[in-house]
Amino acid sequence: MTYRVSSRSVAALSLLAFSLSACETLDQFITPGVKVEVKGERVAVLPSASAVEVDPKLKNDPVVLPKPVVNAEWPQPGGYADNVMHHLSAVGKLNREWSSSIGSGSSSDTRLTASPVVSAGKVYVLDSQVNVSAYDAKSGDRLWRVDLTPNDEDAEEGFGGGVAVDGDKLFVSTGFGFVAALNAKNGKEIWRRSATVPFRAAPVVNGGRVFVATQENQLMALAEDDGRVLWDHRGIAESAGILGSNSVAVSGDLVVVPYTSGELFALNVRNGRPVWSDTLARSGGLTPLSSLADISGRPVIDRGLVFANSHAGRLVAIDMRTGERAWTIDVGGTQRPWVVGDYVYVITDNAQVLCVRRADGRVRWIHQLDAYRDPEGRRGAIAWSGPVLVSDRLVAVSSEGYAVSISPYTGQVLGQIDIPDKAFIAPIVANNTVYVLTDDARLTALR
Repeated sequence: MTYRVSSRSVAALSLLAFSLSACETLDQFITPGVKVEVKGERVAVLPSASAVEVDPKLKNDPVVLPKPVVNAEWPQPGGYADNVMHHLSAVGKLNREWSSSIGSGSSSDTRLTASPVVSAGKVYVLDSQVNVSAYDAKSGDRLWRVDLTPNDEDAEEGFGGGVAVDGDKLFVSTGFGFVAALNAKNGKEIWRRSATVPFRAAPVVNGGRVFVATQENQLMALAEDDGRVLWDHRGIAESAGILGSNSVAVSGDLVVVPYTSGELFALNVRNGRPVWSDTLARSGGLTPLSSLADISGRPVIDRGLVFANSHAGRLVAIDMRTGERAWTIDVGGTQRPWVVGDYVYVITDNAQVLCVRRADGRVRWIHQLDAYRDPEGRRGAIAWSGPVLVSDRLVAVSSEGYAVSISPYTGQVLGQIDIPDKAFIAPIVANNTVYVLTDDARLTALR
């Protein structure tokens, strides 16, 4: 058996960090029922509590967005390699078209983290026990399934990683520490490349290269045709991070990789040499959770700027060539910024949706989502994933088993629908259909 670090042992602190997101606040340790008067000015002390405000000068400026377009595919974890999808189309009330079980969902020992992808009329998914499946995008019928668990391993050890499609190949990264290329038509394995530690990130394919990061903040560039290692790059190793399946962003000759250390590197795609780097970590966190610098949301490359968001409390726009920051907002988050037209939409880690001007980082509007099941007692934190912009609606899913749609123009709630279970993976969109993968491993098509 090839020596490697156990996915479960490496991810233990990540699971702890995930659990901490639902911790109670310090207010609950004050004697219940006793009102305490606190003198002085209230100041935000945690990254998620930053006092971001709407710019009053933008109050009367209309938000104008490009028209929705139909995208036939969503082949990469973030849609395309640069993680930019703009304004997508899915007209109508989004009724359930079909719903299928993809295998094993989250449990006390595993987590479902991989985003589905769509290509050539098929939806490809990876469950929490390393089963890879293909489904007909129109009917939801399963076309094939492959179990990638090694013979001498426990399937529950292999969670993590993700999937990506390029042409007739499906690429899979796993918590067992290998990347495999499969025939997208039937699931037959073409090649496999092993590492010594689990892969935490989903693969991204571009220009004949497969980019994927390990649990120890090592980015590997593999040849798409045979899996040989072309180069690798290492960031600072971190023992803890936010549980999820992140991925790089690629545009032109640059690949931007986010690490759990809060480091953001722009590398040359041909040789892995750093072009520039930044860190989105902040000092002064009062708890272990607030000090996590993980960039767990996918970075975005759009029209010469890189957008990234860290859990430690930094949303930034960076010039992709020079590495100089265009602007910074002190808000934390774990979700990918959604960039479209002249605006950036992002969900913060205190459940606020921000509409930010792309050019200068000024906030146009803020909408507060439900943050707790018990708002008065601040108990039962609610996690949000998304948003995606589809037919003039920002759609986000929650850990409470429902999804909301918000106006991208005003921030007002447009509607709410129930989904089969809690969800921690952002929806994807392809061919006028929204796909939601819930934590119980049920894939639902809304059309």
